[in-house]
Amino acid sequence: MTVAKRLHVRLSPSAEGQVRSGHPWVYEKSIREQNRPGTEGEVAVVFDHNNRFLAAGLYDPHSPIRLRVLHRGKPQSIDLSFLATRLRDSVSRRNSILEPGTNGARLLHGESDGIPGLVIDRYDTTLVIKVYSSIWKPWLPGLVDVMISILPKPERIVLRLSRNLQELWKNDRPYHEAQMLWGSEPAQPILFKESNILFESDVLRGQKTGFFLDQRENRRRVEKLAVGRRVLNAFSFSGGFSLYAARGGAPEVTDLDISSHALQSAQRNFEHNARDTAIKASRHEMIQADTFEWLAQTQRQFDLIILDPPSMAKRETERSRAIEAYRHLAALGLRRLRPNGILVASSCSAHVSANEFFDSVRQAAIQDKRRMQELETTEHPADHPVTYKEAAYLKCIYLESIP
Repeated sequence: MTVAKRLHVRLSPSAEGQVRSGHPWVYEKSIREQNRPGTEGEVAVVFDHNNRFLAAGLYDPHSPIRLRVLHRGKPQSIDLSFLATRLRDSVSRRNSILEPGTNGARLLHGESDGIPGLVIDRYDTTLVIKVYSSIWKPWLPGLVDVMISILPKPERIVLRLSRNLQELWKNDRPYHEAQMLWGSEPAQPILFKESNILFESDVLRGQKTGFFLDQRENRRRVEKLAVGRRVLNAFSFSGGFSLYAARGGAPEVTDLDISSHALQSAQRNFEHNARDTAIKASRHEMIQADTFEWLAQTQRQFDLIILDPPSMAKRETERSRAIEAYRHLAALGLRRLRPNGILVASSCSAHVSANEFFDSVRQAAIQDKRRMQELETTEHPADHPVTYKEAAYLKCIYLESIP
């Protein structure tokens, strides 16, 4: 039996410099030389121009990102023990987040936690592993064993796939979207706690892995701002901001979303928290409509408006249009804001930088011709760290109207 030689790769000078500086991706066009074709998930060793070890990563023949870097510096074996150490370190960094009142958090955030193309979210005793690159197909059985050994007694492990992998693996067993890698399929959405508020997560069909865990800190900020304010939560999804606002003392919260499914989930989340006297006392209204159209037509006014739309720029070519859309949305929101009201505007578009987004909202405020005080800007929470430019997507700005 002939054993294939280790896959060796050499890069262009610019790509070599990027890897040396810590960037986790090597594009197909940056590979100057390799000793043979690579296979899915194979360990590839990168040598520099002096034939010295530079890095090691996993090879993806199906993606323009041909190599995802796992290690750089001195040579080291890439195996399940290596991955277990990375995962254990990542989980330990979340200890302060997973406090008694919170059992939902991101445990592994891909490249920024040293395991590229892979996300692991926890919802109570359910774990969801989302895969963004085919490099992990041959590693999945071992990764499940690692997760069971490291993470606290998972009841189930659910596999979610990025859209490109759903298509790529459509007729390629053994893996598919919403597959149970461990345990039995849940009969209903999973309930978990965040800051002692109960939420449901549709881990089989919901967006991302079932919930937007990345907005936790902004939800907590909204709770502190909400006392005595009538709140509009636009693009409300399952009502996360609304529940925090209600608990914070908002007498009225309005969820606005085009999806009836999202609004039904929001209604159930309010029902899950009916024992909380503050949440129960807050009047909860739901409106199914396009946010842009509804804001343009309504004459209603609010004291606190949250604008948290889905990504408006899926690719770089949409960036300019997205920036203008963010400005227009902020302008619509400001027209519905009472004096002394607070606008909370957020973006999850990686192709729009934080400065570009903040400036678009500030421009809308200037054009509104009201005095506005900028309270703060925020970006990624601790369980969604950013270690390279392309990973930065989340940003939020808080503006208060001054009479």
